[in-house]
Amino acid sequence: MPTVLRSGPYRLYFYSREPNEPPHIHVDRERFSAKFWLDPVFLARNLGFSSVELGRIEAIVVGNQEQMLEAWREFHES
Repeated sequence: MPTVLRSGPYRLYFYSREPNEPPHIHVDRERFSAKFWLDPVFLARNLGFSSVELGRIEAIVVGNQEQMLEAWREFHES
């Protein structure tokens, strides 16, 4: 599970065994979890985050989209 970014209380990462899915990122904080598609950025799944917090997380994902896409591609295409 390569961690791509830590921002505040959030850990943004992807699983190494998901190469057949489109690029996406998982976000965890404590017992909460979400998954965002990266191109375009879109919420795929939410387990516990409020809509306000999801907005904050989405802003982090959008602001780091290129870095996350590059990390995904480097890992899965090598």
